[in-house]
Amino acid sequence: MLSTLLVVLPIFALIFAGWLARRIGVLGAAATTELNRFVVFLALPALLFDVTAHAHWGAIWRPGFIGAFGLSSLAVFALTVLIRRGEGRPLADAAVDGLNAGYANTGFMGFPLALVAFGPEALAPTTVAAILTVCGVFAVAIVLIETGLRREAPATGRVSARDPVWRSVGRSLVRNPLLVAPALGALVPSAGLTLPASAETFLKLLGGAAAPCALVALGLFLAQKRRPGGGQGQVVALLVGLKLGLHPLLAYALGRYLFELPPLLLHTAVLMAALPTGTGPFMLAEFYRREADLTARVVLFSTVLAVVTVSAYLAAIA
Repeated sequence: MLSTLLVVLPIFALIFAGWLARRIGVLGAAATTELNRFVVFLALPALLFDVTAHAHWGAIWRPGFIGAFGLSSLAVFALTVLIRRGEGRPLADAAVDGLNAGYANTGFMGFPLALVAFGPEALAPTTVAAILTVCGVFAVAIVLIETGLRREAPATGRVSARDPVWRSVGRSLVRNPLLVAPALGALVPSAGLTLPASAETFLKLLGGAAAPCALVALGLFLAQKRRPGGGQGQVVALLVGLKLGLHPLLAYALGRYLFELPPLLLHTAVLMAALPTGTGPFMLAEFYRREADLTARVVLFSTVLAVVTVSAYLAAIA
């Protein structure tokens, strides 16, 4: 448990730094939105471009691992969207909730935990999990959010009712930096190109700000005074339960019984699935003006509980 706590501690420290900065007035009320926009339009696109531009697809091509982790993430995401849609939730909000349950914190927590638990051999599959999460599940959610928003738009008068949904969604998607950046980055290794050293330094510096800035923005948001949301506790419990319970169980079942993964890949897939909700859902919820308060609570509580659940899993397989 100590190793897990040491990995999680910087996350809490960054959230607390944002919370404290807002409480003592160092950063004002607009800081959450502006910092989040910096992440969405600059830092995270640079990170996604960097990840795909440096991905050695031949070395990390592991179909069984991709199937176990990728299918479990998409299945939990899809199930959550269906559940929330059945409760009358708009499609855009249901997509954010799907991310809350299926978007693991593979980048910030995955690599140090995998290294501590399984050694350097686990870093390649962890890279696969990170790419699937930030470029796969994330992209599906953005498509659903944009679709839901465009369906709502004619009623608000922001988009002409005669403008087909697919056309307005398509325009939004090709302008979305979180989809364009990884797509452009993937062209670099595909074309056999290499980035200049100065460009790599630029991407590393800018992309490295994505995770800490997102966590500080989360702390800023949590520090805002608001009225308690009615019934949010049950929804938070549902989403955290799906993330920390169903996601790793499904990854284990797929990895062991369907894809018959060797122990290292199996346990790495389960560990990645057992990680708490990352900051991606919060960034989208804040950016698209959905219920960011719910997402912030899921990120916070899943991170706290994951100290126990992840530690228990690592102890069980030791």
